Amino acid sequence: KPITMKALTSLVGWFLGDLLAQLFIAGGPVDYKRLATLSFFGFIYHGPSGHYFYNWLDDKVPGTDAIPVFSKVAIDQIIWCPIFMSVFFTYLGLVNGDSLATIGAKIKNDLFTACQGSWKVWPIVHLINFKFVSNKWRIPYINAIQIAFNMFLSLLGSKK
Repeated sequence: KPITMKALTSLVGWFLGDLLAQLFIAGGPVDYKRLATLSFFGFIYHGPSGHYFYNWLDDKVPGTDAIPVFSKVAIDQIIWCPIFMSVFFTYLGLVNGDSLATIGAKIKNDLFTACQGSWKVWPIVHLINFKFVSNKWRIPYINAIQIAFNMFLSLLGSKK
C-alpha cells in the first residue's frame, strides 16, 4: 500500500532527523518522548499528507517541463510550507499540553523562521523532485533529504 509505505518512510526520516539532532547538535542525552513524538508526526501526518498533497499537485499541475516544475515548487513553498509548518507546531503544542494561546504564539514567533529554513533547502530539492522523480517515489526521496532538514525542525520545534 503506497500510503503505508510513505507513512513508514516518514516515520524513519523523522526518527533519524530528531535522533541525529539530539545526539550531534544538542549533544544528548536522548529525549525519548520527543523522539517518539516527532517519529509519530512523520508517520501520522508527514507521509499521508505528502501522499495526498503531491498526488493533488501532480493532478492539478501536470508535466515536467519548466513551467509546471517551477509552478509546483512555488505552490509547495508558498502555500504548502506554511500550512505544513503550522500543523507541525500545533501538533507539538497539543502533544505537550500547551494552551491554544501558547501554540498561537509559537506559530507567530517561529513560522517565518521555519519557512525561511525551508526556502533555503527545498526549492532546489523540489526542482529535482518534480522534474525527475516519479510520484510513486516522491515521499521516499523527500524523506531522504528530510533527515537533515528534520534536524533543524527538531531543534526549532523543541525551542521554548
